[in-house]
Amino acid sequence: MSYQVLARKWRPKSFAELVGQEHVVRALSNAIDQNRLHHAYLLTGTRGVGKTTIGRIIAKCLNCETGLTSQPCGVCAACTEIDRGRFVDMIELDAASNTGIDNMREVLDNAQYAPTSGRFKVYLIDEVHMLSKAAFNSMLKTLEEPPAHVKFILATTDPQKIPVTVLSRCLQFNLKQMSQAAIVGHLENVLREENVTFDVAALRLLARAAQGSMRDALSLTDQAIAHGAGQIQEVEVRAMLGAVDQTYLFELLDALTRQDGAGVLGIADRMAERSLSFDAALQDLGVLLHQIALAQTVPEALTDDVSEKSRIETLAKAFGQDEVQLYYQIALHGRKDLYLAPDEYAGFSMTLLRMLSFRPEGLSLAGESTNTTTQKKTNVETQSAPVRAATTNSVSHERPAAVAQPARFTGDWVSLVNNLKLGGMAKMLAQHCELAQLEGDLVALTLAPEHKHLAEKPFQEKLKSSLSEYFGKPMRVTIEIGATTGPTPVQVQQSEKAAQDKRAIESIEQDPFVRDLVEQFDAKVIESSIKPLQT
Repeated sequence: MSYQVLARKWRPKSFAELVGQEHVVRALSNAIDQNRLHHAYLLTGTRGVGKTTIGRIIAKCLNCETGLTSQPCGVCAACTEIDRGRFVDMIELDAASNTGIDNMREVLDNAQYAPTSGRFKVYLIDEVHMLSKAAFNSMLKTLEEPPAHVKFILATTDPQKIPVTVLSRCLQFNLKQMSQAAIVGHLENVLREENVTFDVAALRLLARAAQGSMRDALSLTDQAIAHGAGQIQEVEVRAMLGAVDQTYLFELLDALTRQDGAGVLGIADRMAERSLSFDAALQDLGVLLHQIALAQTVPEALTDDVSEKSRIETLAKAFGQDEVQLYYQIALHGRKDLYLAPDEYAGFSMTLLRMLSFRPEGLSLAGESTNTTTQKKTNVETQSAPVRAATTNSVSHERPAAVAQPARFTGDWVSLVNNLKLGGMAKMLAQHCELAQLEGDLVALTLAPEHKHLAEKPFQEKLKSSLSEYFGKPMRVTIEIGATTGPTPVQVQQSEKAAQDKRAIESIEQDPFVRDLVEQFDAKVIESSIKPLQT
């Protein structure tokens, strides 16, 4: 017999075999056993979490020859034909390939006829959000008054695109992404049955790369078996995935504990010589810093099977908690901005240099005395505070310190609001206000009557506090309810967004390829689907 890939061979054939979706299994099993059947089920979730698989299991539960049951026998003609995709009363439709109303009408026209051999006619429609508006309307008529012998199972990765009129007529189940622990446990069972030797550390790498998808995990496992000539070893899997050897990351963090800049850059150079992915390195560095933070705050959460647990615990003692949190944020931002860097090496090394340059205030290096620390302490840079070089002899050899200075106001209220440290309702209050006067310590604002609900005392206090921090002195805030004469920050923001949207639409419409589609195939540009790039 030809080889069958693991993702197909180990596809669950019953609710008992499903991994990680207990909340869905419990609800569906109870409904089926109590004969409380709905005519339409909507299964949502990311790729590879079991939407189509659950749909097929439901079809077996409804049509098993032993009767309506949440535990189909799996051996009768109905069960085996559904597993093989040959059951005449189960109609599977890929909405991504059949988006039009004609396809839907053709399918639904047959819904009125009784099942040929089964108890129910089951329509399993995958990626249902891809259907056109007309196709949804056609389906809606059947959903409103479904024949007793028809059941719909809709699956989608994007339920937001499904009309609410369809959503309201379905029982919706949200399938969760698989946890890494669940994926590793399932892979262990599969590989033991397949008689494949493996390292648990290698399975953790595969589980992380799968990003919550069991199907992706099994596909990667197939690839790893081929790559390792029948075995799954950590070294081979790292090479296959382009994952970074953990040794480099531990050496980097060791050098950071010593503030050894030359050592840090030397490690980065060695990684560059091996053409390692710096994006993957920053991702793995974030994972390692997360594990260090766990060891510092919730040690019991770091289980014994974690790779290099003893080294993680050693680093947890060498770093301060604030330091780990700061490095974690720097690693995240460094990875996010990596594509903006001149090249990946520059982006990676600059991220490491930030870790060297900024440390939480009052944090001493290993071996420093308290007095020395007082002289050498450095504040973490903040976005709104300008940086001033230290000038006193006692700290002239140190890095520049970020200090808060009183800000000057140029009269631009919109820019001022954007620079304030505000969030939630207080930010909305500032964005809907117009500046009437700013003199001395007084900030007089005007708020349109339709937004007067924002002028509650707690929101005003937060705004006053933020303004006081910005100007470096206590400020007073008064708000008058009345008509605004100029654009408020939120109006400016809306105007800029409208302009961006307009430019994006014009850019698409003027694109030669799009124009050819419009002219030759009578295509239409759906303006609502065009979004400007976020820069």
